[in-house]
Amino acid sequence: MPGVPEQRPAGPAGGYRGFPLGEGVTLADLEADPHPLLARLRQHEPVSWLPALNGWLVTRRDLALRVLRDSAAFTVDDPRFSTARVVGPSMLSLDGAEHGRHRGPFTRGFSHAEVRSRLASYVEAEAARLVAALRPLGAADLRPGLAGPLAVGAVAEALGLGQADPATILRWYGAIVAAVSALAGAPGPAGAPHPAGVPGPTGREVSAAGAEAFRMLDASLRAVIAADRGHASLLASAAAAGNGTSLSTGEVVSNAAVLMFGGIETTEGMIANAILHLLGHPGQLAQVTADPGLVPAAVEESLRLEPAAAVVDRYATRDLRIGGASVRRGDLVTVSLAGAGRDPAVFADPDAFDVRRPNSRLHLAFAHGPHFCLGAHLARLEAQAGVRAVLRLPGLRLDPDHPSAPRGLVFRKPPALRVRWQAPDHA
Repeated sequence: MPGVPEQRPAGPAGGYRGFPLGEGVTLADLEADPHPLLARLRQHEPVSWLPALNGWLVTRRDLALRVLRDSAAFTVDDPRFSTARVVGPSMLSLDGAEHGRHRGPFTRGFSHAEVRSRLASYVEAEAARLVAALRPLGAADLRPGLAGPLAVGAVAEALGLGQADPATILRWYGAIVAAVSALAGAPGPAGAPHPAGVPGPTGREVSAAGAEAFRMLDASLRAVIAADRGHASLLASAAAAGNGTSLSTGEVVSNAAVLMFGGIETTEGMIANAILHLLGHPGQLAQVTADPGLVPAAVEESLRLEPAAAVVDRYATRDLRIGGASVRRGDLVTVSLAGAGRDPAVFADPDAFDVRRPNSRLHLAFAHGPHFCLGAHLARLEAQAGVRAVLRLPGLRLDPDHPSAPRGLVFRKPPALRVRWQAPDHA
C-alpha cells in the first residue's frame, strides 16, 4: 500500500512564497488530468509549494529518487500517518531498523522466484477463468469483471486466505479504508477510497465499522497462522519465533493488512490502466496482438505513463534544500510518481504510449529505495496475465458510449472500463 495524503502539516504563517505555479494548483487539477500541469511544474518549479496540499510536490525524476532513497531525511514514520492508527505499525509506516524488521520476514515470499513458483499458475488460471465467464456477454466493465477480482484473489492466495470469500475481503477492505479516511478527515472518492488517508485532524476515534472489520480480518489471519504449525505459509513463517527477526502475531497481521489492501487498490488500477492504454492505441495493440511477447513491455510502459499510485508522501526530518526549495523540518514532501514517469530528461516523447520504448522500466511506479513496493513481482504477474487473457476476446474494443479516462488524486484509474467484443453465436 503506497503512502498517500495524510493530515497536512501546518506550514509557516502565510505559507511559502515564490512558487506561483504551485499556488494556483487545485485538487481538481490534480484529480482530472494532471499531466500538463505536472509538466509545467517539472520545468519551472520541480519542487513546488502547493497550498492545496499544504505541502511540497516533487515532479522531477532525479529529485524524486533523492527523496525516495533518503529515509533519514524524508521519512514515513510520523504520527500523522493515519493507517497505523487503524491497523497498527507496519513496514508502510516505519523507517530504519524497525522498517527492516517488519519487512524482512516477508521479502522472500514476494521475491520473483517465489512468486513465479507459488502463484503463477493460480494467477494465470484465475485470469483465464474470469475472462471465460465474461466471454458470452459481449460487453462488460473490466474493473469489477476482471481487474478487481483478480487482484483480490491473488493477494488472498499469496497470504494464505485462498478459501476466503472475495466479497467478504472487499467488505473488510471498504470498512477499513473508510475508517482511515475518516480519521484523516475526508473520505476517498466513490469507488476509490484512500488506504492511507487524506487531510484532516488526528484527534478522531477509529470508527466502529472500521474497528470491527479489522477485528474480523485479524481473526482470519490469526487462524491461518495458528493452523500452520509447520510454519510453511508466508504468515506463519513471519511469526515464527527464535530467528531474531520474527514478528509478533499482531505485527504480522498489521503487515498483512497493508499488503492486502495495497495489493487490491493499486493492482486493480494497474491492470485497468494497461488494458485502457492498449485499447486506446490501436497501432500499439496491433503490435502486441501480433507478438504477445510484448505484453510485459506494454505493462511497463503503462506503469510509466499512468502509475496506479500517482503520489507517495514523506515528511522532512530536518531543514534542507532540494530543487531550489527550502524545506523545513516537519514539512510534507509529496513525490509525484506520475510526474517522474514523464520526465523528458529520461523519456523521449514522454506523453506517447510506446510498447517498444527501450527504457520504460526506469519508471518509479513502484516507488524506490527502502519502501520499494514489496508486491511488485506479484502485481506485474497479475497485470500481464490479465492483459493476455482479455486480449483473447475477439474484436475487443473500448465502448464508445462510456468514456474511460483515468481519474484520481492519489490512485489513478478509469472509474469504469467498459469494453465490447464479439460474443459467441449461440443461434
